[in-house]
Amino acid sequence: MGAPTADVFRLEERELRDPRDGELLVRNLWMSVDPYMRGRMSEAKSYVAGFELDKPLQGDAVGEVLESNAEGFAAGDLVVHPLGWRSHAVLKGEYATKVDPSLAEPQAFLGVLGMPGRTAYAGLTRIAAFKEGDVVFVSGAAGAVGSLVGQLARELGASRVIGSAGGPEKAKHLVDDLGFDAAIDYKAGPVRKALREAAPDGIDVYFDNVGGDHLEAAIGSIRLRGRIAVCGMISGYNATEAQPGPRNLANLIVKRFRIEGFLVSDHDDLTPEFMRVVPPLLSAGKIKAFETVREGLDAAPQAFLDLLTGANTGKMLVKLS
Repeated sequence: MGAPTADVFRLEERELRDPRDGELLVRNLWMSVDPYMRGRMSEAKSYVAGFELDKPLQGDAVGEVLESNAEGFAAGDLVVHPLGWRSHAVLKGEYATKVDPSLAEPQAFLGVLGMPGRTAYAGLTRIAAFKEGDVVFVSGAAGAVGSLVGQLARELGASRVIGSAGGPEKAKHLVDDLGFDAAIDYKAGPVRKALREAAPDGIDVYFDNVGGDHLEAAIGSIRLRGRIAVCGMISGYNATEAQPGPRNLANLIVKRFRIEGFLVSDHDDLTPEFMRVVPPLLSAGKIKAFETVREGLDAAPQAFLDLLTGANTGKMLVKLS
């Protein structure tokens, strides 16, 4: 597909119709850009429909209800909904979820208390079947999902948490700010060698956001009956040719480990549990949520492009109002 460029986006002004019965008018305050959006810029079949040419893009946003014709919603409510990439939205009430501003700042519901947070929780606790004492390795660990995976693993009793990130500053951030036991700067040398040094006795869990050499390195270090949860493979999102699989996949036989991909939407039943566990950790300061913020709707395309090159620390957000 190749890397997208700024000239494939354009900003337009349109008149919005009034909300009909069962609908809301929302003024968006914050919008999210996320790696999965890259896959929607393709005609290839996937788990979610592609973006349509000459129509607004979509993505999570949090906003204030200005007008409600939907039961259960009133003007002034804060809601999360899927019609980001715009300043205002008219949508059916069934597509909006009210959020409690007493728990955190509104933008947290796009990050640590939103889809990325729920992704981290489902992937670690259910897909990777984390258990106390596990050695955990997380790729893309300075991002919105990876940073929470590592912190949750630490809080749930991991014996060692290792993360990878691009550049010495991000690697330092993992240890100094997020409490990881060790960090790998994947730009500094081979990941496989660095992981062996960071986890000489191997790893039990690998949470994959990157794929490529990270996945191969994790397979090389996985212990007997280890678990690999595959959330994303951002290293290949802009590839113009099919990417080769791990060369050491035969270790599946010897080490009898499990590798499973997942979508957070398949695990909505975990949301109540997630909301019991994570908000108290956040309010107590045991989990930290870092953000990279860009200002204005016109900044959204570049924010998305920067996300794909790893220019963010924590959640990449666009502040709209």
